[in-house]
Amino acid sequence: MGDEPESEPELEQNDGQRFDRLPATLDERTVEGRVSREEVLEYFEDRFGIPAATFDDHTFWEKGAGKIWIYAGEAPTPLEIEAIGMTCLRTRQEHWKPTTDFVQRFGTYADECVIELDREEARKFAAGEDQPLERWDGDWGYLIAAHEVANELEPLGVGLYLHGELRSLVPKGRRRDL
Repeated sequence: MGDEPESEPELEQNDGQRFDRLPATLDERTVEGRVSREEVLEYFEDRFGIPAATFDDHTFWEKGAGKIWIYAGEAPTPLEIEAIGMTCLRTRQEHWKPTTDFVQRFGTYADECVIELDREEARKFAAGEDQPLERWDGDWGYLIAAHEVANELEPLGVGLYLHGELRSLVPKGRRRDL
């Protein structure tokens, strides 16, 4: 009787109607399938080279199934409100995807998986057009598309690079004909 192995604690199901703060680590996770703050920071650092310290004053939240929000500050958890901060990442899918808002706000801190577009390529990207781009020799997958403006590299949004093609993932309502 005393030699029985301890069973794993049963995890709660996600309540998609409220915001719950991400646990600091996976060991602290109480909701099935929920990622941890540590995993989110590792993703941004490993994929885009954005230092974890960039987010020291931010908290991360999940609402829905894998929709991660970032908030500059503290708040009690859980929260039953419509929004807090901005969406930054989609996680409950095979490949995590950063949002356009996140890339435009924090992409200047990235030094990996950033593709610099010339004027015409940037114009096509902002209009939502996919385009062949054979010169990229980095990882395939989600990239930060950027263009130089006033001698500074400015992030335009998220692109998906596959088989020599950059696909623009600029949301339809945010596309611009420049």
